[in-house]
Parts: sequence; C-alpha cells; structure tokens
Amino acid sequence: MLSSRLFWKIFAVYAVLTLVSATVLVAILSSRQRDIVVQRARQRLHDSAVLLRDDMADVFQSGPGAELQAKLKRLGEQTGTRMTLVAADGTVLGDSDENPAVMENHRNREELLQARTNEFGVSQRPSPTLGIPMMYVALRVGERESPAGFVRMAMPMESLHAQVTSVQRLILVTAIMVSLAALTLTYIVVGRIIRPLATLTQAARSIAGGDIQQEVDLRSRDELGTLAESFNLMSRQLASRINELDQKGREFAENSERLEAVLGGMIEGVLAVDGGQRILFANRAAHALLEFATRDVVGRPIWEAVRNPMIQEVVRKALETRPHERIELELPRSQSIVQLSATRLPGDPCPGVILVLYDVTELRRLENIRQQFVANVSHELKTPLTSIKAYTETLLGGAIDDPEHNREFLRRIEEQAERLHSLILDLLRLARIESGADAFVLAAVSLGETVDSCAEEHAVVAESKQLTLNIQPAPSAISVLADAEGLRTILDNLVENAINYTPAGGQVEIRWCAEESMALLEVTDTGVGIAAEHQARIFERFYRVDKARSRELGGTGLGLSIVKHLALEFGGNVEVASELGKGSTFTVRLPLA
Repeated sequence: MLSSRLFWKIFAVYAVLTLVSATVLVAILSSRQRDIVVQRARQRLHDSAVLLRDDMADVFQSGPGAELQAKLKRLGEQTGTRMTLVAADGTVLGDSDENPAVMENHRNREELLQARTNEFGVSQRPSPTLGIPMMYVALRVGERESPAGFVRMAMPMESLHAQVTSVQRLILVTAIMVSLAALTLTYIVVGRIIRPLATLTQAARSIAGGDIQQEVDLRSRDELGTLAESFNLMSRQLASRINELDQKGREFAENSERLEAVLGGMIEGVLAVDGGQRILFANRAAHALLEFATRDVVGRPIWEAVRNPMIQEVVRKALETRPHERIELELPRSQSIVQLSATRLPGDPCPGVILVLYDVTELRRLENIRQQFVANVSHELKTPLTSIKAYTETLLGGAIDDPEHNREFLRRIEEQAERLHSLILDLLRLARIESGADAFVLAAVSLGETVDSCAEEHAVVAESKQLTLNIQPAPSAISVLADAEGLRTILDNLVENAINYTPAGGQVEIRWCAEESMALLEVTDTGVGIAAEHQARIFERFYRVDKARSRELGGTGLGLSIVKHLALEFGGNVEVASELGKGSTFTVRLPLA
C-alpha cells in the first residue's frame, strides 16, 4: 500500500487540506483571541477609570498631595494597573508608579487628546517614563468646553501578550493534536480504500500476465465490494471465454494445417490475394508454376512477385467487377500452358481473390497428339482403301476381262488389304498395350535365344537386300524380366526398321550386355540416319521422317511407338542415337531377371 501512488495522492490532498484548515483556524482563533484579550483589558481599564474618576472628583479642585499619591500607589498595587491623574493643562497631579513632580506635561498624549474630544481615549505605545509598551485608557473629567482634568489607566502590554501567547499556544497544541488525529484517520480511511484497489490491481496484472484464474476476497458491502464481485464474475467469464478461444484456436490451427497440407499437396497452383493485391498464400505448385523471384512471397504485392501482365489484369478485374474470370496463358520462362481461374471472394468491398492455376501443358500436347493421331489414322486408312476402291472400280469397269492386267490389279488389291490389315493389327496391339488390357506375364527371358530366333527369321530378307546381319553376344548369358512375345516384338520392329532403311552393302548389328541392374540391347545400322530435329518424335504414332519412302516400304508408322510402350511396360526404356547419313543405334534398357 505504501508504494501506491494513488494512496499518496489522496493522502497528500487530505493532509494538505487538514494542515491548511488547521493553519487558517489557528490564525483566525489567535487573532480573535487577541482581540478579545485586548478588548477585555480595555474594558477593565475603562471600568477602573470610571471608578477612579468618581472617587477622585474632588482632587481636581483641591490639587495634588502626599495623601493622593499614597492612595494612587495603593490602588495601583491592588489592581495591577498604573493610575494617573492629569490636570486640564496636562500637568500630572498624581501617579501610582512615578513621582508627579518629575513627570513631563501630558497635554499632547494621544489618549488625552482623544478623551478631550470624545470623553474616552485609548492608545498603545511605549511609556516615555517606564520605557515599556503600555495600553492607555483616559476619561475626561468635566465638560468638553471646560474639562477639570483627566483620569488615565495604564497596563503593561507584556501581561496582555502573555495571556494571548498562552491562549495561542493552547489553540496551536489543540490544532496539532486534531490535525494528527485527522491525518491518522485519513491514513486509515484511504488505506481501507486503496488496499482493495491494490488487490484488484494485482489480480488484474496477474490476468494480464496469463494467470486468468484470479479472484479477490473482499467482504465489504460498499461499492468496493460490488466492484470485487463484478471483478470475480468478469474473471470467471474471461477464463471461460479464453478457454473457448483456446479450444477454437487449436481447432482453427489444426484446420489451417490440414487445409495447408491439402493445398500444398495439390498439383494445381493455389494463390490467395487480398483486397490490396498482396499475396496471402501460395502453395508449392504455385511456386513451381509461376517461378517466383524469392521464396518468401507472402505479404508482397502480386505485381512484384508475378511479372505477368495478364495475371495482374485478371486479379484487377476480379477485385473490381467480375465474380469469376478464366483465361489460358503461356508462361514465357517455362513455356508452360496454364489455365488460370480467378474467383472473387464475397464481401463489399471485396476482401480478396483466389487464383487456381492448372498446368495444361501435357493436356494440350496430348490433345495435339490425338488430333494428329486422328488425322494420321484417317490418312493411313484412307490411302489403302482409296487404292482398293480404285482397282475395284477399274476391274468392274471392264478390266476384269483383260487377262493382261486383271491379275496385276488383284495383286495390288491384295497388297493394300494386307497393309490395311497390318495397320489395324498394330493399332489394336498399341491400344491394348496403352490400356493395360494385355496382361503381360513377366518372366526371365533369355536375350541370346530371342536374338538368335529373330536373326534367323530376318536373315533371308537381309541377304536379299545385300545386307550383312551380325550378332555380337554378351560374354555371359543374360536374361531379362519381360514377356517373351513382347520382347520378340521389340526386336522384330527394330531389326525390320534397320533392314528397311539401310542401303545395299550396309550392315545391321545386334548386341547386348549387362550394365548394373539393367540389360542393354542395341540394334545398330549403317543406314540413312535420322536428323536431330526428328529424333525426339520418332516414337510418336504415325510419325515418319520420310513419309513417301515409309509407305513405299510398307511401314505403318506404329512400330517404334509399340517398341516404346512395350519397353515401358517391362520397366525399361528406349533411346536413339543417330547421325544423318551414318546410321542409327536404338538402345533398349530392360531390367535383369
């Protein structure tokens, strides 16, 4: 309590008021008491002067004498005052303290001048005879026009001062005692007020410090008691509310973590922007798609983090008017095609916008491939059908009776039908591989045996085209984990392509070896080669480097695509290394058994 500034403020105010009141009261009572003492002394001297005047009326007729002097001295000793009889001309006739013969003329004394005019006069001054302060009271004897003389009574001021000092001392002591009592009472009363307030303050500080379970025990029935009850009620309600907020905060944090985990795991980029176009949230996919300059983009303006005018314009429009905006754009740096969807959050003014970015690069590529595939399939099917229809119409038009040409036309129809049949079979095989409809039974398949079988089958064709077909086996037997028929299909397609695109006198070589956990199967030729700009696309369906020659050789354009999909199904891959005019090397990697 002693450290309470409020306590000392209130106590100081009451102490100052008490001391000022006591001082003013002492001053007023002292002044009043002095006036009363002086007034009583004056009245006493006046009464004594009246009695002396009546008693000494004959003296002014008979004149002074020793008997008069003795009488005045005796009366002065009995009354404790100084008595003086003065003639009308100022001559001292008798005095209780001094010899009248040695005393000077009193004509010009102030009290006598007043008495000559008003019958009564009073003054306070040092006595010229005694040399001490005195109070003088004078009465005129006789009429104003012809006074007989004056009776003067005097009293030393020291006695009056002693009386006044005694009374003032009593008043001062009383005032001090009363002030001390008042200050003690003030200390107690203010302490009774401040102590509960200090308790409430300490409890409030504890609540502010985190200890919300705070209650004060004040059994007073005044306003402080009511305040304590209200504080306790507030403390309980606050504790309940804080507990609820803590529970909701934990739930909100858990929900936020779940939401952040969900948004972070999305393949779509999610970006939240507030009404001031500042980024509130960006998941990993958004970072990857937009390639922010810095990792920490939260709190930055979107125009600073995303240097794309189209995205900035979409955000601006969504914030201003449009509730939903969708565009498709290409990001220059990554050359990705992104579909951007902007949704305006409800509220007026708009609190923000949610941006969702879909990477549709692969989708657009597949759509392009599908369109090319449809176009290629239509073209590849149309070509043999057109030929078949043309030869058939020619035969029906009369050529069937031409023995020189009808059999040639029928052979051409058979060739185109065979080509159409091969094309359809390849399409069906490729469709089954891609859809997973072919349930390949993966098992250990000997590479050597499969290569020997393939080489034996293609040896006649290679010899007829004046090509050398070589086999370079591995130092030891190698088996791969694959499907036997699928592996044979891979080899047949690669060897057939090598033979078809290698001029006479060239060479085709098949070799294989083991490399760590994979087997490398290579088919090398010394043929025409493949230009660098075509190498990335030769495994696409119906993609031909030289379309005219491919059709001339009877290729469907699906062989390498089948090789690629089969290699992937077996857990491997296929690559090509080629130089225009110097041949090609196709490398198939398959897992070892």
